[in-house]
Amino acid sequence: MATITNFLVKQSPYLTPITKITPLYPQFPSNHLQLSSKPKQNYFNLESNRRATFTAKSAAASGVETAKKDERVQKVHSIEEFDAALRAAKNRLVVVEYAASNSEDSSKIYPFMVDLSRNCSDVDFLLVMGDESEETRKLCAREKIEQVPHFSFYKSMEKIHEEEAIGPDRLIGDVLYYGDNHSAVVQLHCREDVEKLIGEHKVDHKLIVLDVGLKHCGPCVKVYPTVLKLSRSMADTVVFARMNGDENDSCMQFLRDMNVVEVPTFLFIRDGEICGRYVGSGKGELIGEILRYQGVRVTY
Repeated sequence: MATITNFLVKQSPYLTPITKITPLYPQFPSNHLQLSSKPKQNYFNLESNRRATFTAKSAAASGVETAKKDERVQKVHSIEEFDAALRAAKNRLVVVEYAASNSEDSSKIYPFMVDLSRNCSDVDFLLVMGDESEETRKLCAREKIEQVPHFSFYKSMEKIHEEEAIGPDRLIGDVLYYGDNHSAVVQLHCREDVEKLIGEHKVDHKLIVLDVGLKHCGPCVKVYPTVLKLSRSMADTVVFARMNGDENDSCMQFLRDMNVVEVPTFLFIRDGEICGRYVGSGKGELIGEILRYQGVRVTY
């Protein structure tokens, strides 16, 4: 779980206090990287006769023709093409993979990005081969890319997240978390959005599960695919919503008022009142808590 600093401002009367507060530390910086344990290698100053064709490697790994598979992954060959692609995407999520032709890790992760591109039509995917040319080397230098595979996430031309040395599960979780437009999970951007949602469900008595997190919180990303699945399977009885506390001042104030000191925190709301919370990213524990507030007896 991640700790939020300076939040013990006001205690909500409906919430059980968190008895253990972890030591405070600065909030998550936008340039935070999850670094690989492998030694760093410079992939972008190699002799051209040592390069292998990256698309050929990807085809061998996936067993299908690349011409059909990666039609939604745009290859970028220069800074100008890169900036133009970000501008064209506007507010859509853009996922950029920086790779190298002789990197086995790049070859292994690329087919998963291709599959994501085929299933996530509202997300743009870019591929930059860092050792392709002097132009791509300049782009990697500008973006401070030192190790591949490296993934950067953009919205409205702003970098919102980046990671290195991640596996397929983390990549899928990141794309869902930062690019989700799934209608069953209500996106909340201020206190007024929360109050409106609560008012809408006072009549039908549905349980509201509010997922509170931060933009660069690993555990928040980890649990979000579970939230998506539950939002579909429990749509008749439960309303799922989420809020990133660091999106704006209103969201941050809401977290302070709710005495949220660790994320992810799930607030359970029924009939206009907060009836409990779950702090953590355990899938089984979250499902158990939801069932308990639905009146199902759960034993651990």
